[in-house]
Amino acid sequence: MQTNKIVVITGASRGIGAATAKLFAQKGYGVCINFLTDDIAAEQLKNELLQYTVKCITVKADVSISSEVQRLFDTVDKELGCLSVLVNNVGILKTQCRFDEIEEQRFRQVLTTNVMSCFLCSKQAVKRMSSKYGGSGGAIVNVSSGAAKSGSPNEYVDYAASKGAIDSLTKGLALEVAAESIRVNAVRPGLIHTDIHRSGGEPNRIHRLKSKIPMQRGGEASEVAEAIFWLASEKSSFITGSFVDIAGGL
Repeated sequence: MQTNKIVVITGASRGIGAATAKLFAQKGYGVCINFLTDDIAAEQLKNELLQYTVKCITVKADVSISSEVQRLFDTVDKELGCLSVLVNNVGILKTQCRFDEIEEQRFRQVLTTNVMSCFLCSKQAVKRMSSKYGGSGGAIVNVSSGAAKSGSPNEYVDYAASKGAIDSLTKGLALEVAAESIRVNAVRPGLIHTDIHRSGGEPNRIHRLKSKIPMQRGGEASEVAEAIFWLASEKSSFITGSFVDIAGGL
């Protein structure tokens, strides 16, 4: 089931990004897998997606840097075609600690990676999709976090702050471009089984906290991917500036 639609997914070599790339490919989309460090994982994912007989490219780029983002989208224009969907998925967090233990450099890196990447990529997408610029419309889906609401005290206040910024960006941009055939929404994953918890220094974090989840389990990356795809699809055609919490009731 091939379509003429193209999706760019940032930070797509693992976790939620990889699961989202697989689902879009299964639905017939041409896929751009953006990644930064893991060349092997990106190529393995690309080979897997090519089995669905869709176009697929990998682009290694730091999407917190304007020139790298420009190169990413120029490559998509050249090799895949007209952009239909952007999924701003890239994000980092650091080792758990109290707020007063967070170093300035860490805070800057987390906000730069998580927020600037969303801003820069969304700007490129709008210039391609917006009817104001002659585009035919499209959808942007941002990957926020339940941390935007909880604040993640004693763990990742910097990460939570970055995701709060993503929420504000989502709402503001959605209202700006609503009349230009672009929809902008976000998902807020909760405790999801991905490698990001290892980055925080606690690989088994979900096991420790799952009793606090009303559904008594952690979520899967594929469950987040389904929500992302729905928000990007025409099945959510009258939804913009909205948020889907994928957190098992939290």
